[in-house]
Amino acid sequence: MDLITGTYDCKVDAKGRLMMPASIKKQLSAVLQDGFVLRRSVFQKCLELYPMGEWQVLMQKMNKLNKFKKKNNDFIRRFTAGAKMVEVDVNGRLLIPKDLTVFANISKNIVVASAINIIEIWDKDLYEQAIDDAALDFADLAEEVMGQDDDDHGIS
Repeated sequence: MDLITGTYDCKVDAKGRLMMPASIKKQLSAVLQDGFVLRRSVFQKCLELYPMGEWQVLMQKMNKLNKFKKKNNDFIRRFTAGAKMVEVDVNGRLLIPKDLTVFANISKNIVVASAINIIEIWDKDLYEQAIDDAALDFADLAEEVMGQDDDDHGIS
């Protein structure tokens, strides 16, 4: 699958349906019919939308974990907790299940943001707060993550 690009302000209706931005639908057009998995983020109070192919690749990696180790079982259980298969309907809407709406504090105004090969769905206020909080140390983080001295690890 190609990489996904873009950040969009959107609204969720009273039934919890998100009208997918046209640009995102276009980028996902080749995989729309396959469906998606929507799950809780590990590090943030947001949701992650995985195209089914991306989810299956991730699950294949997780399936290689030794399930006779308690920490592996605990990780798998917690990582997949609340995960739901979802589809974009014929009108271009995605229904966000109630339990996931509650987890991410989703209200009417949300942000749909690309995260390389998945999409994050945020409550708008929480997204703005996360971006503002990250802005303080982003230069240091960028240097640490991407600023390797050799060409094998950096992206310069």
